[in-house]
Amino acid sequence: MQVREGMSATSLTVGPGHTLREAARLMHERRIGSAIVLDGDQPGPGLLTERDVLAAIGRGLDPDVERVADHLTSDLVFAAPDWSLEQAACEMVRGGFRHLIVVERGELVGVLSMRDVVRCWTEDGAVAPCPSPTEIRP
Repeated sequence: MQVREGMSATSLTVGPGHTLREAARLMHERRIGSAIVLDGDQPGPGLLTERDVLAAIGRGLDPDVERVADHLTSDLVFAAPDWSLEQAACEMVRGGFRHLIVVERGELVGVLSMRDVVRCWTEDGAVAPCPSPTEIRP
């Protein structure tokens, strides 16, 4: 299975001037763990993840004052849509991150999360189907 089959179309973009609280609210509303950061003054996209927000708050910073630009991940690994999910998962594990920005011919086409990879492998039968919540309760 390839990245293009598992990736999510870009579902949230934010600007560098958004506050961390604004970005966190938008991510929460969409039930996603990252936002693509587009800044016309930068050569490529950045990524703000729930970990970035958590790290800032854990350091005692004010999410109503802090701007996305100061907390985003800008040193990113980009995936191609024709990568295998295995290759993408290996890059995530090797780099210690959970999201890849997917680019085709220099254009942003989506995001692949570790959750997407697991969902694909589960639906594809590569792993046993997930039990329903009632099946795993003691």
